[in-house]
Amino acid sequence: MRKLIVLAVIGVAALALVVAPAASARDDDDREVIKRGTCSGSSTWKLKLKFDDGRIETEFEVDQNRIGKRWRVVLRRNGVVRFRGIRTTRAPSGSFEVERHLRNGAGRDRIVGRARALATGEICRGVATI
Repeated sequence: MRKLIVLAVIGVAALALVVAPAASARDDDDREVIKRGTCSGSSTWKLKLKFDDGRIETEFEVDQNRIGKRWRVVLRRNGVVRFRGIRTTRAPSGSFEVERHLRNGAGRDRIVGRARALATGEICRGVATI
């Protein structure tokens, strides 16, 4: 009887070790970070990070409330450029968005979104860590 109890305790402990990491991985997949701020002019920015199938779903949005304005945009993960390009604000909101699925490195990842308006030089810069 004593051996049966010891085996049962060992079995429950082993099961707990297997289930706990899976549960925490699911919790990480549900985690989302959203940062918002104002730019150097009247525009606003939003940087949204979320784990998605082992990658970091990254959305950087700038809202200028004016249609047809061009911006130079750069996204960096841990200091390395992951996107560089020109985006134009569109109807109906006068905003643009850059979405990328970035590799999830070991440990914490620091994502920086930066945009500069080509016509005015206005700067938007958002930083988030996940």
